[in-house]
Amino acid sequence: MDDNNKIKDPNSFDQLILECQDDPTQIQTRYEAHRTNRNAQYKAKLLSPEFLGWQVDEILQKLHAQSTDPQAPPFVDPRHNLTLYARPPQHIRELVAEIQQEIRDVAPSVWFTPSNQLHTTTLEIASCRPQPEVEELVSHLQGSGVVPDLADYTFHHRTRLVKPMVSYDATAMALSFLPAAGEETSAAQTATDDSYTYHHLRRDVSHLVMATGLQMRPRYIALSAHITIARLITQDGFVLKNPEQEAGGIVDRERVAALVERVEKINEKLREKYWPREDGGMPAKGEWFVGQGKGLEFCTGTSFYGGGEAVLTGKGFL
Repeated sequence: MDDNNKIKDPNSFDQLILECQDDPTQIQTRYEAHRTNRNAQYKAKLLSPEFLGWQVDEILQKLHAQSTDPQAPPFVDPRHNLTLYARPPQHIRELVAEIQQEIRDVAPSVWFTPSNQLHTTTLEIASCRPQPEVEELVSHLQGSGVVPDLADYTFHHRTRLVKPMVSYDATAMALSFLPAAGEETSAAQTATDDSYTYHHLRRDVSHLVMATGLQMRPRYIALSAHITIARLITQDGFVLKNPEQEAGGIVDRERVAALVERVEKINEKLREKYWPREDGGMPAKGEWFVGQGKGLEFCTGTSFYGGGEAVLTGKGFL
């Protein structure tokens, strides 16, 4: 997702923890402020009379056309990346599928992330670089011996995410979470005090990488823990034919408003069903222990949409 709230220095992971006095509640509050302010900002933009249409992902559009249309010209994504992905466990993938179906009902032309490509980017080590440059970085990290430590980090450092909500902008939609901060845990999981948050995890794997001498140049390091679940690859279904423009159109504001309204209703449902209950209970489907099922995935290649090559996947836990 496009994001204007950026932390450009990886050491800002430390900075936020210092600013929040190492308090999980304050860290969660900062993450929550980021996503709620961002949703409010983009809701206003999308519903504004000045909104001129989606910021279509043209690369994904070409990749999608190539996979569905035998007549489409061949295309290869030139952007190579190096990332640490956290893949969601089965119950979170099921939740995503439910949400995607609700969005599909009002926006069938949207591209939906396949289940096996769902991920959250715990750490972006390098983004949109030439293949030889990324291969050199992979070789450097493998030579340092740090890759197994990175992949297995969640096995020894448990952290969890809670309070799912759909975040959106003019390019995509994502299921976002907050670092837990002392909420009750579901009966199926071991109790935790949440003093070690998802933000601490991001800080620690960042420091492991930098300790090898590698200087990271990611696109952004935002206060976000999100799984991109849908992307806009066409204006189809969201434009009215404009009689004054033979090949053009104008934004169908009713269809855009219907999509925004559907997302808002989904978020109401998520709060009611999957957020901590008033009695203190935690619905299992609204809680994600990072590393549950499988550890972090050290992933390289053209992985922008959750694909790429998994060089190593860490140990998971039940």
